[in-house]
Amino acid sequence: MTTTISDDRVVKLRIRGLAKRYGKVDALRSTALDVHQGEFLTLLGPSGSGKTTLLSLIAGLADPDAGSITLDGRDIVHLAPQRRGLGMVFQNYALFPHMSVEDNVAFGLRARRVDTASLRGRVDKALAMVRLEGFAHRLPRELSGGQQQRVALARALAYEPDVVLMDEPLGALDRNLRDGMKAEIARIHRELGTTILYVTHDQEEAMVLSDRICLMNQARVEQLGTPEELYFTPRSRFAAEFLGESNLPAARSLPDGRVDIPALGMAFVPGSLHGQGDGIVLIRPESIQVLAPGADLPAGAIGLQGRVVRRVFTGALTRLFVDTGRTVLCVLQPTGSQRAVAAFAPGSAVSLHLQPAHCHFIAQ
Repeated sequence: MTTTISDDRVVKLRIRGLAKRYGKVDALRSTALDVHQGEFLTLLGPSGSGKTTLLSLIAGLADPDAGSITLDGRDIVHLAPQRRGLGMVFQNYALFPHMSVEDNVAFGLRARRVDTASLRGRVDKALAMVRLEGFAHRLPRELSGGQQQRVALARALAYEPDVVLMDEPLGALDRNLRDGMKAEIARIHRELGTTILYVTHDQEEAMVLSDRICLMNQARVEQLGTPEELYFTPRSRFAAEFLGESNLPAARSLPDGRVDIPALGMAFVPGSLHGQGDGIVLIRPESIQVLAPGADLPAGAIGLQGRVVRRVFTGALTRLFVDTGRTVLCVLQPTGSQRAVAAFAPGSAVSLHLQPAHCHFIAQ
């Protein structure tokens, strides 16, 4: 029987108290996580955070020291990997070099003794899903990296698994191929409604693809939520810094709902708070705007004066580091034009404004 949670979303995969140690090192501390039916959930974190260990335990590639894993309410922790009903996509593709594309995709089906009559149809369907019709008889070495990853994805989808596990599947691709594969994975998820558990260390990848992100740090779950929740209302300094560029001046919450920020010489009511007392206030660089000369402050905005101490041109965006006298703020501006970039040369005086409603307080 399938388990449900209070918001009526069906829980496809449930993890409770899952833990793993290698010698004296905690690879995964006691972890609980629900993955919903049809959800795209990403395990995001730096190297050594526990995300790949968690995926390996779910896949059956390693044995947990404690905890349970249930799929549709059925305990799978003691089942062999091939009996868990899970598809797996690896970073290195794991294709058989001597086999054709067709035979690579069919490999899992044959291992599960799918009858010959339906096997060809399922292979053709999987190749069509990843847009590799006409490639069935090619060898992996005759394909690009992106095409090889599509074959690996087709192999995982061919036997219609309950959940597809993806471990850094785009890590071996260059930027252009990664962007193309992100779009393909998103399309396939949208069309099939397959439940996907995805591992990456790439923040942008996670935010583009995910319904929810499970941010991991030091072998435990740091925060779980939608990409928007983690980006705008992180619960820790680590989450704020890992999910994007950030200004994090020290702050203290006041009884009247304001937060006092000595580095800015001001106190205001932020858009959101996580906890009370001493902490930091999150000001994303893109939420600070450069005020045009002679322009009035927008309603509700707070003004700051400063001087550009460093400018970093990245193409569509220009990153400014502005000394306000008490602190240096990072400001992210749309580039606009070459003339606009020149106007922000180091040493230039600038007027800034920010909206308190775009700031978030984090108690520490």
